[in-house]
Amino acid sequence: MDERIREHAAVLVDWSARVEAGDNVVLSVGPDAHELAVAVAEELGNRGANLLATYSSGEITRSYLRAHDGDFDANPAHELALLENADVYLSLGGGRNTSAMADVPGEQRQAYNNTRREIREARLDTRWVSTVHPTRSLAQQANMAYEEYQDFAYDAILRDWESLAEEMAQLKTLLDDGNEVRLVSEGTDLTMRIDGRTAVNSAASVAYDSHNLPSGEVFTAPAGTEGTVTFDVPMTLRGESVRNVRLEFADGEVVDYDADQGEAVIGDILETDEGARRLGELGIGMNRGIDRYTDNILFDEKMGDTVHLALGRAYDACLPDGESGNDSAVHVDLITDVSEASRLEIDGTVVQRNGTFRFESGFDG
Repeated sequence: MDERIREHAAVLVDWSARVEAGDNVVLSVGPDAHELAVAVAEELGNRGANLLATYSSGEITRSYLRAHDGDFDANPAHELALLENADVYLSLGGGRNTSAMADVPGEQRQAYNNTRREIREARLDTRWVSTVHPTRSLAQQANMAYEEYQDFAYDAILRDWESLAEEMAQLKTLLDDGNEVRLVSEGTDLTMRIDGRTAVNSAASVAYDSHNLPSGEVFTAPAGTEGTVTFDVPMTLRGESVRNVRLEFADGEVVDYDADQGEAVIGDILETDEGARRLGELGIGMNRGIDRYTDNILFDEKMGDTVHLALGRAYDACLPDGESGNDSAVHVDLITDVSEASRLEIDGTVVQRNGTFRFESGFDG
């Protein structure tokens, strides 16, 4: 076994999920994540955790959804009980086909998602972490050789997370103290309210309210969105390619949209429910270990020189106690490149220009 797989497992169990003896752990394993699952199981055994492994396959889900009549039971009790009794939920991505769900009708996906709100909430109440094992299908999607992709993935995952957390804390402070964010670049002039919100220093650990490995972003829950934004980073949503998505916001919600490619997918997402037309997240990428786009949201949204916005559900960690943020059955991230001809302002002060933050060398205020 590649020693980096063992390192990945140790970071996931120790730093990310903070697994302790006696924890009930659900381990969701993708078809080609077998080696990582074996290494994670060993780490969990060493810590005296209780392990239940499940199999997660896009092809299985596709088969089920295409065959079903669409009248799904709301929050099946057996699955809900599993998650309600879990302390930790670890998702090891690693499918054989990144487009396995491409021919599942949008309305079928929506019906399925809309009946699983309690299940999603139960999972989010655990110390959940999502990661991926570098696979040949992901390498192919990224247009890389397999060995090249492995190097890329581990450069992003096996970071000095404590040092990166300290660096990202500077941006968190700026966002926590701010009232309004403005993002300006080609095809984008967008303002968002952030007063009363708490930004998350997403340093790949539940101790930071961070649930992805790799991570390396600072995010918050915006409100009162106004203006236009263009998402120019290519990506795959629901098995279909999406290119140059443009959204227009008024009074906090999407009032118009188009895309050069994948416009129907964006329409399906926006029609999921009322909350799908509002933003649940403003995220700012800060992981300099990610140096190229790979058509994988787990990596691409964390890349330095990017900003991403998510349609749909807001994370409770960003909200004051007792306040419920934007609610939706979806949380769909879209990414814009801010490496050139761009600026990010907080209350009129430029905090990032052309991808460089004011606390980094080379910043041109």
